[in-house]
Amino acid sequence: MTKLAHSMIRVLNEEASVAFYKAAFAMEIADRLDFDDFTLIYMTAPESTFELELTVNKSRTEPYDLGDGYGHIALVVADLEAARARVEAAGGAPRDIVDFRPGGERVARFFFVADPDGYQIEVIEQGGRFR
Repeated sequence: MTKLAHSMIRVLNEEASVAFYKAAFAMEIADRLDFDDFTLIYMTAPESTFELELTVNKSRTEPYDLGDGYGHIALVVADLEAARARVEAAGGAPRDIVDFRPGGERVARFFFVADPDGYQIEVIEQGGRFR
């Protein structure tokens, strides 16, 4: 059996990143492992076992270059408008909601927002293949 466990991103400021994911997506710290050179913070969303691992390299002072290989992480929410309002209240700058209907049939309804380090997050309304 294969089960997805977590996705890791490197963050510059632990406090800012943890605060953003808590306020914007109700994620909580599941575990925090502190080492001499780095810290790992595992965050989970309600009703999910998948974790987002925030890695803080203690000697890092410059923002990370995200390059052109990273795309986004995606989160599914029951109420897209409420999620967008929550992201705004958390200090995020969500883009407009997209009702994606190529060929006329809805594939997804979503918006994107960047976290404090510039990582893109797609927030998708629950329904269809997104449960």
